[in-house]
Amino acid sequence: MAILGVDVGGTFTDAVLLEDGLVRTAKVPTAQRQEESVLAAAEAVGARDVERFAHGTTVATNALLERRGARTAFVATAGFEHLLHLRRQTRAHLYRLCEEHPPPLVPLERCFGVRGRMGPDGELTPLELDSLPDVGDVEAVAVCLLHAYRDPSHERAVAAELRRRRPDMHVVASHEIAPEFREYERASTTAADAYLAPVVSRYVSALAESARAAGLPEPLVMRSSGGTASVEEAAAHPAILLVSGPAGGVVGAGRVARLAGFEDAIAFDMGGTSTDVCVLPGGAAERVAERLVGGLPIRLPTVDLHTVGAGGGSLVRRDAGGAIRVGPESAGADPGPACYGRGGGATVTDANLLLGRLPAELPGGLVLDRDAAERALGGISPEDAIEVVNAEMLRALRVVSVERGHDPRDFALVAFGGAGPLHACALAEELGIEVVLVPEAAGVLSALGLVASDERRDSVRAYLCPLADAGELPDEGEADLRYRGQSFELRVPLQPDLAAAFHRVHEERYGYGDPEREIELVAVRTAHVSPGPSLELRAAHGYTCAGPTLVELPGATCWVPEGWAGETDSHGTLVLARV
Repeated sequence: MAILGVDVGGTFTDAVLLEDGLVRTAKVPTAQRQEESVLAAAEAVGARDVERFAHGTTVATNALLERRGARTAFVATAGFEHLLHLRRQTRAHLYRLCEEHPPPLVPLERCFGVRGRMGPDGELTPLELDSLPDVGDVEAVAVCLLHAYRDPSHERAVAAELRRRRPDMHVVASHEIAPEFREYERASTTAADAYLAPVVSRYVSALAESARAAGLPEPLVMRSSGGTASVEEAAAHPAILLVSGPAGGVVGAGRVARLAGFEDAIAFDMGGTSTDVCVLPGGAAERVAERLVGGLPIRLPTVDLHTVGAGGGSLVRRDAGGAIRVGPESAGADPGPACYGRGGGATVTDANLLLGRLPAELPGGLVLDRDAAERALGGISPEDAIEVVNAEMLRALRVVSVERGHDPRDFALVAFGGAGPLHACALAEELGIEVVLVPEAAGVLSALGLVASDERRDSVRAYLCPLADAGELPDEGEADLRYRGQSFELRVPLQPDLAAAFHRVHEERYGYGDPEREIELVAVRTAHVSPGPSLELRAAHGYTCAGPTLVELPGATCWVPEGWAGETDSHGTLVLARV
């Protein structure tokens, strides 16, 4: 059984073909049209007779960050047309009084109201569909009416009327994508979903057609929550793809850690433009209900990862005060780091080359130019540049571990991405981590995670009632709970004595619990999961090393500093430990 995974990154597109436990990998530069890169990577890895094809994409993320989505309108309950612009009425930055919020995806002139009012306990004012104005020349419409998470009947009627008027227009109603309370976050998610739909729909349709022409099965697309979705689901609600690629890396890191015998791990993915980190207690990522993407709240299940603009291609410079800065700007694939010989600026890759932590020639025959790297760095010491970028990544690792109640000393650090294994041991030392795991497929682990990913469909039901009045709950899933009167909730796995579990979790998080106080059930989150293929890996190469030394892996390079040593296990993972 041959399984193909293709992950599109900002610099390279990675492909992994898993067949009979053996892994074949390939990297190609990411093209302007991502579907071309996907097919080129599949061809480079020799994909034939593929039974399953999983894909991680940055199309949705890039379209949102670069504001290249569809011309979109927004329909709200009359009187609430300004919802996307009022936000939460908080400052963009606490201490920068002039800092501005990112502009909403829908300008005010395309925000409309419809008369009719739903309350939390039912209809207050009948819906008047004839008050729904013409939304104008738009490609997509987001509909978000008050309390539609409790009763979506008004929203359904408005969406049906819009589809009747304009069958060619993409319409998204909030109860279809984010049926939860908190009006602004629900509206922001719905607007983003509508804004991205035409762009992503064109992409996944073109990719599916190209895959058929190449003899490949229809792709499954990675969700932000760590499972895959069909092409139809991705096209209908593209907001579920906003953390698509990094989620694949998290899945791959968890599988590799468990194969190596480590239940608790931290995923450390350092690529060309950014670094993603995520805690994996029990080998699986924790999930959050909401995250900011491009400064906009997206209220959808997402693996709980943290991203910083620090990668191998991050530009190194001095600021006006003479301090060394690294990133978030990146040299990208073209021109790339200075040592590629294409006129690029000084990067983290150039600093690693000058420190002897990279080979003279990269896979694919690219000879690195040390003189160009030295000229580009100028008077900046490569040691100082590495120290600065390590400090940035160390802060990210502390955010997902120490700041969330985890002791990093209890975890193994799984290092992957093209640059992750170069920095992992130094970061592990700072955190007190004793073991670093470097997969043989470290350079393409996100694609390997796609190969092993489950098919997943997340759902949420809003309650907003006393826990005692909620009735029978599902056997599996998670509940959002809070004491009555609190503004925010804690997530607790569903279990027989849910109230006692909440008191315990609240005490662990905040230092106190109040068993006499009424508990409110906000929402219940469930997921239907079809397990993905079992990941059986066999080592293609064996390494035994003691630092300081350089280990060249397929698609990545590992720097083993003094005081570290290790060897490859039967699954191809280099297990490094402090000696």
